[in-house]
Amino acid sequence: MENKSTNQTMSKKMTGIVAYFSYIGFILAYLCGDREGAKFHLNQALIIHLISLVGFLPYIRMVAMPLATILWFIGFIYATREEETEVPVVGSIRLLK
Repeated sequence: MENKSTNQTMSKKMTGIVAYFSYIGFILAYLCGDREGAKFHLNQALIIHLISLVGFLPYIRMVAMPLATILWFIGFIYATREEETEVPVVGSIRLLK
């Protein structure tokens, strides 16, 4: 009988996809996923989530929420294709080292 390790992580693709779902999804992907393999999408998702947080401020909401929604959709598509393409406007920002 084989002794399998119980410490399993999400694949790079799954980590990237889950990171875009919500704030909780990002935290789960960061803690349980392939952090090194999906660092690019973790960073992109974090930036998009921060933009959506800023969107809760009045007047800024009119720009931030549509921008976050469009960037979320683009980033999610790139994650499902396993492409490391930066999202427009904020893709060059690096918050995770």
